[in-house]
Amino acid sequence: MANKHYKRWWLQMPIGFIFVSGGIVTIVYSLDNRPNNEWLQWVVISVACINLGIGFLGSAFIHKVKSDLIRKEKSKHQRSAEDEI
Repeated sequence: MANKHYKRWWLQMPIGFIFVSGGIVTIVYSLDNRPNNEWLQWVVISVACINLGIGFLGSAFIHKVKSDLIRKEKSKHQRSAEDEI
């Protein structure tokens, strides 16, 4: 049975990749169209997207580690219970 950290990892990982990809696409779009007086808004949008993406990826990584530790602890507990029998 999956724990809550595993579920959060599966939710946050794609969201993080989408935000980072969106930030990179925003940078490429702004470079391609060369907006003269709109450059500040494109910088803010791209930085916000990339930072949100990195935040989601970092959180997903932490939840993945927690999920693995919980799974490892459960299997260790089950092995010790089987050894007692």
